[in-house]
Amino acid sequence: MKIAVLGAGSLGSVFGASLASAGSEVHLISRNSSYVEAVNKNGLILIEGSQQRIIKTHATSDPKSIGEVDLLIVLVKSFDTRAAIVSAKSTVGPKTVVLTLQNGLGNEEVIHDELGEGHVLAGRTFVGGDAIAPGKIVAGLKGKHTIIGELNGLVTQRIKDISAKFNEAGIDTQISTTINSVIWGKLLVNVATGAIAGITGLPYGLLYQVPEVHEVALKAVNEAINVAEALGIELAEKDPEEIWQSAGIGLAAEFRTSILQSLDRGSISEIDFINGAVVRAGNQVGISTPVNSTLVGCIKGIEAKNKAIASR
Repeated sequence: MKIAVLGAGSLGSVFGASLASAGSEVHLISRNSSYVEAVNKNGLILIEGSQQRIIKTHATSDPKSIGEVDLLIVLVKSFDTRAAIVSAKSTVGPKTVVLTLQNGLGNEEVIHDELGEGHVLAGRTFVGGDAIAPGKIVAGLKGKHTIIGELNGLVTQRIKDISAKFNEAGIDTQISTTINSVIWGKLLVNVATGAIAGITGLPYGLLYQVPEVHEVALKAVNEAINVAEALGIELAEKDPEEIWQSAGIGLAAEFRTSILQSLDRGSISEIDFINGAVVRAGNQVGISTPVNSTLVGCIKGIEAKNKAIASR
């Protein structure tokens, strides 16, 4: 299978490396020239616990150099979805499947709007990735699953083929007929840890040691659950404590959330598509979300500080 990963950051690298090591032809698309150079020169270095693997694969900043692919995995930050899809249209042929594994809400609609009907599959992954150097990634695969599905709930041959390919690559993957519920389930996990880690600067190992952090996380998740239920979303898990605990399972103590990784780089985060999405949805259904609103405000403040420092 010929596969391109659009947005080959930390998580995209874990997927790309796993699939390449299982025999797929993988092309990693990244705007980071240091990453592209490192991967093409040294291979993609994947660290899992005490083990380190070097996977030879191809990285590029130019999607047009790849040609059409069988599967395009979208893992760019949500605020970059539309621009990234437009830049990568040359990789999408009549039979290309486009699978978004992004965080947050609304990416499926953006991709569908740009590519038309029939290409898009949705999914969410609990796999983690943390870049410690260009092309050198700490992977969180153990005990973490990925769920994919057709937007119409059908179990098609193409969804079976992709699931099989992922499982062959060591990516524990399941097929869902209720993918919208899965999307909200992953959102709850991101709500539990993402913003709080970004504000405190704490990796998972320290995040779970602070009782006050725990308390805030449960309140944020409970607000999101209330909003989801008001929208008629069927959630597989409704216990905030279980959701909080599940976020850190299988991840190294030094592992950082995606929002914290973005802020550490001085970049903007996906807060508008995670906690911010909860706030917007809450406004639509008349559910108050003061904790999530506060978390959004704090992250926006950190982003503003980073921007001011960068402009000096």
